[in-house]
Formats: sequence, C-alpha cells, structure tokens
Amino acid sequence: MRRLSVAVIASVITSTLAASSALAQGEYALRTAFEGKTVTVKLDMPGTSRGVDVYPQEAIPVSFRDVADRTKDFTVALKMGQQVMVTKIVVKRDLIEFQLGGGGYGTLFDNAGSDISASQAGESQRERALRDSVKTAPNAAKKKAFERELNDTRSARERENTQARAQAAQANELREVNLRSKRSVSGSRFNIRYKPAVPSDAMTPAGVMQALAAYIDFPGVAMTSAPMAADNAGSRPAAGGSALASVRQGLLLADVEALLGPANTASESKEGVLTLMKRSYIHDGKKVLASFVNGVLIDYAIGPI
Repeated sequence: MRRLSVAVIASVITSTLAASSALAQGEYALRTAFEGKTVTVKLDMPGTSRGVDVYPQEAIPVSFRDVADRTKDFTVALKMGQQVMVTKIVVKRDLIEFQLGGGGYGTLFDNAGSDISASQAGESQRERALRDSVKTAPNAAKKKAFERELNDTRSARERENTQARAQAAQANELREVNLRSKRSVSGSRFNIRYKPAVPSDAMTPAGVMQALAAYIDFPGVAMTSAPMAADNAGSRPAAGGSALASVRQGLLLADVEALLGPANTASESKEGVLTLMKRSYIHDGKKVLASFVNGVLIDYAIGPI
C-alpha cells in the first residue's frame, strides 16, 4: 500500500478544516439572525425531534403524508398560526436544523422509556406434583380430588397472570398519556436537507427564509441585507406588477384567488390531519395548477391553456 505524501495529507487536512470553518461560520450567522426571535408556523407540526423534513432542491419539498403520519403518531405540538420562539439552529454537512420551542420531544435528555411487560408465571412445582399425582392415584376418588386441586391451582395462576397483564396495560396507557402531554409542549423543528451538502448560499439567513417561506412567517426577523427574504417574509402578495409573477409558495388561498380570480376547478382530500386542496385557474391566457395544504400554497405550475 502506497504511503500518502505529506502534500496530500496536508491538502486533506486543509480541506477538512476549511469545511468545518465554513459550517461554524454559517451556523454562527444563522444563530445570530434567528435564535430568540419569534416566528409563526403555517402548518400543524408534530411533537417529535423528527419534525418536518424540507428538501428545497426537490419539486415537492415536503411530504405532507409524512407530516400527517408524524402528527398522528406523536400528536400536534405547534398549531398552524401559532407563534413560537426559534430556540436553536444547528448546521451539519447536509442538514440545517431549525428548532422551534425546544426542538421536539426525543432530544438527548428526553427519556421516552419502554413498554412495560407483564411478568407471567409458568407452571408451578405444586401443579407438576399434582399432575403426577393424578397419573398415579390409587383409586378414582383420589384421582378426582387431585384433579380438582390441580384445576384450582391452575385457575389461580391464570387469574394472577391476567391481573398482571391488565396492570401492565394500564401502566403503558398512562405512560403514553404522559408522553403525549410532554410531546405537546416540547416544540418541533424543520430539518432542511440538501444533497450532497448544504450549499453556501443556503447557509445564510436569506437562504433559510427562502427554504421555509411556505411554512413559516418571519415577522420578528429583520433582514435588510437579504432582499429575497423580504419577498418571502409575509403571506400577502406584493401590490402591483403581474398577477402571475406574484404567485409564489406560501400564499394563502384567498391571496391566490385575489390575484387570479375564482378557481376553474377544485378538489379536496384528507392526508391524516391535513387538508390537501387542488385548484386550477385561467388567467391572462395561462393555466395555473395549484396545490394547497391547510389553505397555504405549497406547489404550482403555470402553462398554456
């Protein structure tokens, strides 16, 4: 096996240190911009540290089926329209954690515990002795007496096992109630994911606000150096300009219809606790296909009629 040259080793170390430094600088900038600020969430968020995964590079950044499954499994910690503090920002190689109200239950010091199992007693020595006595009884009367005692002993053991199972089930139910209560007040988070790594322009306050514009309002974050963030900060469309050009993710259904007029077609479906709405609009010689979750525009396409 060839030895790596000193130059190659130095290059690898330099590259690693540079990447670590960039992550640290990006995290510091994001923490300074967001931590301690109050934002408003635009969707129900699950009470788990798994939070909501956002893939800004994908055509559909959020799987709302996954969001619905997590809110069903872990209860709702943050409700749509709720104001909450940004409590922590963590930058990793391919991920930015945007933690809200504690970041969700299941972090390092949260103890979810495990299911309680009932201890079940097996056949006792007395039962085995009685079983043998039944086989070797000297007469029918003795055999019948041994059988009666054996049945009574088995029934007593089965009653104790049934009681133990019931107590374990009750304890597990109480544990789940306590867990759901803790999850409901432990906040949640957005996991902003990139492949293969977080781009440098995404590791900025403007980049984070752009990635989360459809899911968070940032009224408490002033970003004078981030014009893109200013465009995405609210849910209302800007006054003036082309109506089609003003359509963007994060608008409310009423805002879209104020721009484009009433929908040409409409349908709705449920994804767990979420309502998925499909709308089509005809405006200025173009057809707009729009998808809304709980009344917030999450995806759209503009094409010919």
